[in-house]
Amino acid sequence: MSLPDNHKTGAALLRRFALFGLLAGMALVSACQVRPLYSKAPLSPGSTVGAREELASIAVKPVSSRYAQQVRNNLIFGLTGGSERTAAPAYSLTLNVTESVIASASVQVATDQDQPTAGTVIMSASYTLTDAKTGKSVSTGSRSISSSFDKPSQEFASYRAQIDAENRAARELAELLHLALAQDLAKQGAK
Repeated sequence: MSLPDNHKTGAALLRRFALFGLLAGMALVSACQVRPLYSKAPLSPGSTVGAREELASIAVKPVSSRYAQQVRNNLIFGLTGGSERTAAPAYSLTLNVTESVIASASVQVATDQDQPTAGTVIMSASYTLTDAKTGKSVSTGSRSISSSFDKPSQEFASYRAQIDAENRAARELAELLHLALAQDLAKQGAK
């Protein structure tokens, strides 16, 4: 006399659950859409140009400070890829860039001599992207970046280190803004 094999029916049931889970997972994943951000496909609806050309059609409005101009110049270069700007831009970008410089560390060796101190440049930008034809706001956002630098005791060396940190922060902030604008236009196209 033998007993029924319960472990065989349990294994079959486990296989059925695994197969069902696999099919359900495939159904969920098939609803996802993944595509390269900088592909040849248009970012926004109704656009007939690719992503690179659409980003190049953003006109960045003038700014007033030296560090904001650094961000603007780097952003324009990133958007256009170094080529000429379009004569009839499809979008207009308003930038508001702020900067703060803080002392991070200060070490005093003797009463008359200090070791180099550290400083940090924090640069923030808020932006508004508007459609040039309708004047409607397409997207708004803000990004921030920090860049550290050494502050030696020599005045010119300290000034130059701060300017270099500002330039570094401006370049990195422009890259963040470039990516944010591409994402904003792609999100607008997904709506």
